[in-house]
Amino acid sequence: MTAIVVCPLSSIAETAVRHKAREMVSLIAEGQDFHRPGVISAERHLKLAMNDIGFAGTGGLIAPSEVHVESLIGFVRNWDQSAPIVIHCWMGVSRSPAAAVIAALSLHPEEDDFALAARLRSVAPHATPNTRLIEIGDRLLGRNGRLIAAIKGIGRGAETDGRASFILPLKISP
Repeated sequence: MTAIVVCPLSSIAETAVRHKAREMVSLIAEGQDFHRPGVISAERHLKLAMNDIGFAGTGGLIAPSEVHVESLIGFVRNWDQSAPIVIHCWMGVSRSPAAAVIAALSLHPEEDDFALAARLRSVAPHATPNTRLIEIGDRLLGRNGRLIAAIKGIGRGAETDGRASFILPLKISP
């Protein structure tokens, strides 16, 4: 079964190798440099420079934008799903869980938002998806507020030390 694997930056290499991933999405602040795992080719690595904020950027901060979410949706829709995809941010708590949910719905738009949010909570008790990414994803995917309501419904995640990874299984089409 193919899936989305979410992890913090500190474990991207181990995660990519262990899950035999060939594609990766990085949601990380501008200037936070890191080495892409060798199993991920540059062409199959999407870097989205943004800070983990829920408001328009001020100073040097970059807020998640429609351009970021459009890029994510386009990249994921070109994923062949023959192997898991890794999605990561700094700690794997906010930006990457939001991106994982958006990715899942862009591949399976028929999925129920509330069922997906419940699945996220069951595999990631620590996840607190970035509200700005969720709001933009809801709008761009035509969810009419359902995704926003579903994510609000699961509430804030449990405290974590930032080392928690999780696998979000994709809905299997009949």
